[in-house]
Parts: sequence; structure tokens; C-alpha cells
Amino acid sequence: MELEDKIGYHFKNKELLTVALTHSSYAKERKSQHIEYNERLEFLGDAVLSIIVSDYIFKHCPDLPEGELTKLRASLVCEKSLFEFAKQIRLGDYLVLSKGERKNGGAERPSIVSDAFEALIAAVYLDGGMESASKHVLNFIIPAIKNSKKPQVKDYKTTLQEIIQKNPGERLEYVLVSESGPDHNKHFVFEVHLNSNVIGKGGGKSKKEAEQQAAREALELMGY
Repeated sequence: MELEDKIGYHFKNKELLTVALTHSSYAKERKSQHIEYNERLEFLGDAVLSIIVSDYIFKHCPDLPEGELTKLRASLVCEKSLFEFAKQIRLGDYLVLSKGERKNGGAERPSIVSDAFEALIAAVYLDGGMESASKHVLNFIIPAIKNSKKPQVKDYKTTLQEIIQKNPGERLEYVLVSESGPDHNKHFVFEVHLNSNVIGKGGGKSKKEAEQQAAREALELMGY
């Protein structure tokens, strides 16, 4: 099938691919035939996608704190992103829809196409395992991260230092204001001072992370 060539994966069980591409409207149109459609696969694909993306960004974005990792993952697995990925392989062209749904533009509707994209991930996973699913997903995810307008790994402290250095005589200092929790799960809170004035505050599981978050808050307050 042409779609298999596009995604670089050829199914051993072609029925999985057929189900992944079949929308509920088509099954309802042919009730008597008991046709299987892609909603259950979509459910599984959503979970597989989340695991693959989480694993990749955890390993490749070591400087991002948990909150930033969560935001990045959300931006990559949202309907808007999945629809864009699906358009790269013209997935809508291959969907099996009822006549009415196709006539009403279902093949180009973000909700339908992005759901089918998740179903396709599940089909690859069930047919070829996690390695095949991961390879398929990362074909879309890696370029999306590289093409992101915002650099995903930021050194807020360095950025803040560079801005402050433009004004000779200004002095930055990071001050530990609290430390709590047991040794295996510490939480630190730092303030960043500019000439003894507090311009940012942040917390984290390490001193480095807390300082970075304090610098980030300072940058946000300064409009950067």
C-alpha cells in the first residue's frame, strides 16, 4: 500500500492497518456487516505516543525541569501537532469514511485525522512492537523539536547574566532562601538579587534547577 511506503513500515497483518484507517461513521453506515473501526486503536495509540515522546525528551533534553518537559510533551502530542504530522503523509486521503462524512470534509477535519494518526501508531505497535512504533513516531517528533521556534533547552542564568552585563556596575547574586525535604527528595528555593533587590524566585530538586527557575522568573518579569 502507498501509505506503508510513506511511513516506511509494511504491515504483516494488513487488517490492523485497515482498522486504523476506518472511521466509526463508515462502520455505522454498514451496521449489518459489523465492521471494526479505529476508536479502540486510537485509545492505545495515545498511550504509546505519550510513552515514546516522554522517553525521547527525557533523554535528549536533560536540562529541562519537569514542568518544561510536561509543556513540551503537551505541545507535541496535541491535536494540532498530530494533524500537522498526519498532513505530511496525507493520511486523510486514506481514511475510510461514510459517504456523508467524506462529503462534509471529514478527511480534512483535524479531530478525525489526528485520531486516525494515533490509531496508526497503535497498529504499528501491535504489528511490529515498540521499536517499530518508536521509529515511526520519531520520524515526526524529532524534526518538530528541531524546527520549534523556541529553543527547548535554555540556560536562563547565562541569558540573564548577558543582559545584566550590558549595564556596567550591576551585580547579580543567587541566594538560597530555603531547603526542605529528606536527603533523597530535597527541595531548594533560591532568589536572584540585582544589587540586593529581589528580581526573581524559583524552586527545584537541585540548587542548579532552583537557580535556573529564579533566573527564568526574573527574565519573564523583565519582559524577555
